Amino acid sequence: MTEHVLLVDDDPVVRDLVREYLQGHGFAVSVLYDGAGLKRRLEMERPSIVVLDVMMPEQDGITALRQLRATGDNIPVIFLTARSDVIDRVVGLELGADDYLPKPFDPRELVARIRTVLRRQSTVSPGAPEIRPSYRFGPFEVDFAARELRRNGERVPLRSSEFATLKIFVKNEMTVITRAQLNERLRGHSATYRDRSLDVSIWRLRRLIETDPSEPRYIQTVWGQGYIFVPQGETGAAERYGAGSPVAG
Repeated sequence: MTEHVLLVDDDPVVRDLVREYLQGHGFAVSVLYDGAGLKRRLEMERPSIVVLDVMMPEQDGITALRQLRATGDNIPVIFLTARSDVIDRVVGLELGADDYLPKPFDPRELVARIRTVLRRQSTVSPGAPEIRPSYRFGPFEVDFAARELRRNGERVPLRSSEFATLKIFVKNEMTVITRAQLNERLRGHSATYRDRSLDVSIWRLRRLIETDPSEPRYIQTVWGQGYIFVPQGETGAAERYGAGSPVAG
């Protein structure tokens, strides 16, 4: 089974370089731009390990790990940080980090540490399921097993293409997803397509989940890049988070 790494780092250059290197060494990689979304991400998918940057503007890695461990979640975590402060390292390890790698680092060392932690983890606990049964945002619940969307407990009819599109969005919350990435994940290739089926699926989704589809709050357009799913329905998120490199887990 392919080992899955969730990389949490606010630097788009680091995200892209590390993701490309890890994928080249056989890992599946998804990304998250900030520690504030870590707990929610782990509620809907279960990576093999989390590589977590310490220094991030919205929520730092130490706070994110503290909150995660407070819930009893023991998923393996490797810290990345530009700090050389021994106190930060000690605090991180005491909170339950499995390893600690200072920046700048050789990506070969990161691969070695990931494999070491995963080997150690495999001897003490069985693998967890990759995806949790459901995901909630606003008044909605996405049931992955039943492939259903419910609003306040009532089923919302969705076509299979619309559910597949929604699933990609909720698995990549607060991450800019380009049209090419959506097309590749939905169709299994990255070739340019001529029909407007993707536009239709997004338009239909917006009509179902948005109060005003002309001013969407959940599926927001990032002009010139793609789309971003905002589970809290925060207006203006596309402008704030669209400046980074568009990636999708």
